[in-house]
Amino acid sequence: MTVAAGVEGSNSTLNIIIFLVFVAITLVIVFRASRNTKTASDYYAAGRAFTGPQNGIAISGDYLSAASFLGIAGAIAVNGYDGFLYSVGFLVAWLVALLLVAELLRNTGKFTMGDVLAFRMKQTPVRAAAAVSTLIVSFFYLLAQMAGAGGLVNLLLGISGEAGQDVVIAVVGVIMILYVLIGGMKGTTWVQIIKAALLIVGAFAMTLWVLGKYGFNLSDLFQAAVDKGGKGGAALLDPGKQYGKTGTTKLDFLSLGIALVLGTAGLPHVLMRFYTVPTARDARRSVVWAIVLIGVFYLFTLVLGYGAGAIVGPDKIAKAPGTTNSAAPLLALELGGPVLLGFISAVAFATILAVVAGLTITASASFAHDVYASVIKKGQVSTGGEVRVARITALVIGALAIAGGILAKSQNVAFLVALAFAVAASANLPTILYSLFWKRFNTQGALWSIYGGLVVTIVLIVFSPAVSGKPVDAKTGKSASMIQGVDFHWFPLDNPGLVSIPAAFLLGWLGTVLSKERNKAKYAEMEVRALTGAGAEKAVQH
Repeated sequence: MTVAAGVEGSNSTLNIIIFLVFVAITLVIVFRASRNTKTASDYYAAGRAFTGPQNGIAISGDYLSAASFLGIAGAIAVNGYDGFLYSVGFLVAWLVALLLVAELLRNTGKFTMGDVLAFRMKQTPVRAAAAVSTLIVSFFYLLAQMAGAGGLVNLLLGISGEAGQDVVIAVVGVIMILYVLIGGMKGTTWVQIIKAALLIVGAFAMTLWVLGKYGFNLSDLFQAAVDKGGKGGAALLDPGKQYGKTGTTKLDFLSLGIALVLGTAGLPHVLMRFYTVPTARDARRSVVWAIVLIGVFYLFTLVLGYGAGAIVGPDKIAKAPGTTNSAAPLLALELGGPVLLGFISAVAFATILAVVAGLTITASASFAHDVYASVIKKGQVSTGGEVRVARITALVIGALAIAGGILAKSQNVAFLVALAFAVAASANLPTILYSLFWKRFNTQGALWSIYGGLVVTIVLIVFSPAVSGKPVDAKTGKSASMIQGVDFHWFPLDNPGLVSIPAAFLLGWLGTVLSKERNKAKYAEMEVRALTGAGAEKAVQH
């Protein structure tokens, strides 16, 4: 591992200082939060002590991941209009979460998605299936964050070489594990709130700066991006630069859009945030706050993406560590020099740490609560024992995330997150919607939709061009596929959502109608609780 000067014009020493200051401050906050973490409710749901606005800010902090800041800005800089489609998909998805999931989930669950699914079904198989799905979705999402961390910190600290990047990803994983082990959900939530505020303020400042360079005229900014893009510059303003060349790529875009819009309502780490508020009303307010903050941020990404294309240029972005993921930090360097680069990179790093901590605590809670406490121990376990298992699970998940992040470090993080959304939309969303709204739905239907959705999605991802078989890029000398130099793909689409999501809904229906199991009384109880909040954890009637 060697430490070079980093990107030309950057100051590695200054960047390291800013980075260490941020880590130190957030660790102090996590330590302070951990003093009140005594019960399972404290560890998993922060004692349900956060208000709607606080939780809304934390949700935006959880949701505005490395994909939102690094991946989308880079995708817009290189692909223009098609890159902005990620922003549209991520934002529109919140309407599904608000209208169909947030309040009902808060009323029927306790800590995890498994609580909702097992409410009127056989506990052991359904909780085990929910835990498996949660762990797999969280792992895919973790891959994206760790990949973003590698490229970002290489840019920030000027670390070169494969071994150096691997060490960076390992360090990020260790810090993330510390957040989760020490602070639980309460510490993680405060890190997310701070990170969301810093990210939105930083993006707002950069947006004003970029617009100021072009007289606050979007048309002039777009034209500058076109001019800097050379021969292919004009394509930045039209649909189809990335997803319009053939019939297959148009289908790929449709598949991506479906996965983004439906995936949010099935993401376990987002669903778990609804349990940190005391009432269903606060759950609704959380989502409204999140939609406003996330919507404003995604408008900023349009300016930042085209600004990076106009000021930095696609050629320079393609050659940087982390390729397209480095567009926003490179733009910060061009605008404000080493100081702004250090600040923006630290904010992006905070983004990654907060999101991976949220993912890790969700996955560890699902295993400890759904598998260990409910399936293995049949509910006969102390609170301390359950939390201890959750912390051990966090260690294992952290190690797997480090290994996976090293493998996926060259991928665009927005693309990797889209794969996680496809898994969530296929395995989780059909089961959640059927459980909440279909009276006849039963255990076999839940198992078929969860496991069937998982198997179909993962098989299609493994045998897609995303993993192997894409041609080598003439500029970088690398294939855009995750595994280089081999080709075993037979599924034509990068994102499997177009096939896997309908397949999971179909499997859930088929499994239900082929089973004779019925529990109408339990469904009636669940319906009343979901709609009124009667009997919910810390329920308050409004």
